[in-house]
Amino acid sequence: MTKRVAFLPYTKLQSLIALLESDGYRCVGPQVRDDTIVYDTLVDVADLPRGYTSIQKPGEYRLQQSDSERLFDWANGAQAIKPHLFRAEEVMWTVVRDEHGQLNFQEIVPEAEKIAVFGARACDIAALYIQDKHFLQSTYKEPAYLARRQELFIVAANCTTAAGTCFCASTGDGPRAMSGYDLALTEIKDGFLLEAHSVHGQNKLDQLIQLAELELATRQQAEEAEQGIENAAAQQSRTLPSHDLNDELFANLEHPHWEDVAARCLSCGNCTAVCPTCFCHTELDRGDLNLEHSEHIRQWDSCFSQRHSYIHGMTIREQTRTRYRQWLTHKLGSWHEQYGRSGCVGCGRCISWCPVGIDLTEAVQQICTGGPDG
Repeated sequence: MTKRVAFLPYTKLQSLIALLESDGYRCVGPQVRDDTIVYDTLVDVADLPRGYTSIQKPGEYRLQQSDSERLFDWANGAQAIKPHLFRAEEVMWTVVRDEHGQLNFQEIVPEAEKIAVFGARACDIAALYIQDKHFLQSTYKEPAYLARRQELFIVAANCTTAAGTCFCASTGDGPRAMSGYDLALTEIKDGFLLEAHSVHGQNKLDQLIQLAELELATRQQAEEAEQGIENAAAQQSRTLPSHDLNDELFANLEHPHWEDVAARCLSCGNCTAVCPTCFCHTELDRGDLNLEHSEHIRQWDSCFSQRHSYIHGMTIREQTRTRYRQWLTHKLGSWHEQYGRSGCVGCGRCISWCPVGIDLTEAVQQICTGGPDG
């Protein structure tokens, strides 16, 4: 396919939403709700967070508004793609007792809705690769996730501004989306550079160029876009080693810093709830009072909860120290064996949304120093 990069003015951005809607997609995009950025049904460009920036520090997230015309001048919100594929709660199967007293099991596979995620960040698209590895690339594919994934269209938004907690440049997952998307927007003065990565995305780009009478991007516009992405990378002060940390983490299981973190950690699970790659869950059965019908439900869970490691009358990880250690050694260490890469994409959400401001990058620097004595 011919690679073309178009310039999409702000005044014609609505035409992209309309084009996707005409193809049966429900657009889901960033909007300001409850003092954060959430991804919800997007009908009008006016609902996008124009002029907002996000101030993020350990244990702090707040939005600040200016008179800027920019729509994507913030780094990220609490959630993006994950809740639309791996639902926080859903019924997996039902059981019904028939007139003969027999139990009949019925698997529930949702009817897939065509969703176009508008303005997905590079870190969240990288996280989608890991979610795909977990739910799809095995002998048993998760049917609910698969049904939704096959109907997903992704319009990426390359970052031109980084938050104080971002470190995606060091993990190799941003600020530019490298793969896994259909279309990508890069915001510049008066609009966006728009380019395609998939065949489906290229078809949509070709249609939009014709319908909205778009011009191809100039060299000056391309340079402005590239400079914006480079600025976002340069703004990042936090880093995470890009190499496999498995050996270093498991060689330091008794490092005193685990205790230091545990003394502050509330085991609240905020970090795992906002993480775009975490997939821990629990399952429960909910029945009616006449014992004729029940539902088997999957809910998000966290490895920080006591019940998560409860097995046959005992809790494997009773202490906060061992729960935090399990989370970090798995995400940054043993995920390499399972999925071929780290489970961290550098979004920084776990830092911003931690009530006590625990910094994952700082913990890694403290622990991976050659031994328990530092």
